[in-house]
Amino acid sequence: MKTSPTRRWLGLGALALSMLALGFDMTILNVALTTLSEDLHAGTSELQWIVDSYLLAFGALLLPAGLLGDRFGRKWLLIAGLVIFGLASLAGAFASGTGGVIAARTLMGAGAAIVMPLSMSMLPAIFPPEERTRAVAVWSSSMALGLPLGPLLGGWLLENYWWGSIFLINVPVVAVGAVAVAFLLPETKDPSAPRVDGIGALLSMGAVVALVYGVIEAPAQGWSDPVVRVSFTAAAVLLAAFVLWERRVAEPMLDLRLFRDARFVWALATAVAANLIMSGIMFALPQYLQAVQGSGVFDTGVRLIPMMFGLLAGAAATDRIAPRTGHKPVLVTGLLVLAAGLGWGALTGTGDTYSTALGWLLVVGVGCGLTLIPAMDAVLAALPEEQAGRGSGLVQTFRQTASTLGVAGLGSLLSAVYRDRVATGGLPADAADTARDSIGGAVSVVADLKEAALPDGGLLVSAQHAYVLGMDSVLGTCAAAALAMAVLLWIFQPGRVRRDAEPRPDDRESNHEHAAS
Repeated sequence: MKTSPTRRWLGLGALALSMLALGFDMTILNVALTTLSEDLHAGTSELQWIVDSYLLAFGALLLPAGLLGDRFGRKWLLIAGLVIFGLASLAGAFASGTGGVIAARTLMGAGAAIVMPLSMSMLPAIFPPEERTRAVAVWSSSMALGLPLGPLLGGWLLENYWWGSIFLINVPVVAVGAVAVAFLLPETKDPSAPRVDGIGALLSMGAVVALVYGVIEAPAQGWSDPVVRVSFTAAAVLLAAFVLWERRVAEPMLDLRLFRDARFVWALATAVAANLIMSGIMFALPQYLQAVQGSGVFDTGVRLIPMMFGLLAGAAATDRIAPRTGHKPVLVTGLLVLAAGLGWGALTGTGDTYSTALGWLLVVGVGCGLTLIPAMDAVLAALPEEQAGRGSGLVQTFRQTASTLGVAGLGSLLSAVYRDRVATGGLPADAADTARDSIGGAVSVVADLKEAALPDGGLLVSAQHAYVLGMDSVLGTCAAAALAMAVLLWIFQPGRVRRDAEPRPDDRESNHEHAAS
């Protein structure tokens, strides 16, 4: 169903506002953990669950939420997701203890899992193909802009209000978004969508929860820890069972034939790789800016903004170039630009100033804009319109898992290099362990030593040098991954397909048979 130009662009603004709230909510909590620890007397384990409960619920429900939207209506389920997210934020703001905050974060993750795939699935329903790239650019950029906004907004709120304000800020944003969606966007659904498959849904949710939990625990417990191994084994078994079940059931919740379409597979692979790389960058950069360059929380958010400006520039270029050349040249170029920026960043030295980082941050941002936007547009172009909800849920499940894996895997690489290079000789055992644990721990130890009028033995300089080496290793690994992805894409991604091309007759027949099965 297509709407008038004014109405659909205003509707896109409502979707973008909702995604902006999800974006800054993902990073605003990072600056509040210390405050939550002090005000709620939360231990390390409780703080970890405040973060992880959101991720587990979010990852588990993305795919089922997409199917429910296809079957029962994307618009009103999207509004329901916004309402859940807003009410959970309100409950979290006034929670009296860590248990209430953890419960609220779990519900916020559930609401976000409904909002993200369904807001994405609305794009092909309301925008014609010639406008879809621009719509995808606005949709994707709004969430990306929310990432640096989180520390900025969180730092200001915590300086002026109580800790609950970081949750309360979500309420008016999603309220405006929900009302705008209700009045501006049409309802869309797929009358032939399969019935909700309870067994398939449970298998998919179990597989995602086990995988995400294992990835979350691996950096802290070790990749060879028995709990981590059991989690990964359970994820593999449940995923295999899900695939087998989906191939046998009369009405599968996921059309596995999508993975036979090379356009879809390679666009999805590019989006997943870009998400993994971006999550690793966003994990390493704030610590570098704060602990090595001495920026405060607010200043760190400000210094990340150039990367987002680069992303917007890349998105604008994609909107102009992709309709003329197709997705493949833009994707390959974006990955090469991303690899160049990351390779430049991998040359960072301890004594470099922010002006040096500014250059490669802009290049990385442009590369991300030239990669993420056309990848998401290509995915939507390959999805049958009637499968937009569950297809979007599948894409977002892969992206979310990649983001979690990026933080865990690349974070483990950074930590390994850091621990190997930081010098803690002469320190008490407890202080040495704290300093080896993270650069934040090293900064804390140095502050304690100064307060006690004791020399730090060059710990701060050593820790900063070790962290920069670890960050360089992460950026170099990401650069190699982006370059490898560009080569694979150039070899295997099919060439341009006309936007207005009709489905092949065998595709129409196949889709008809599948709908009738």
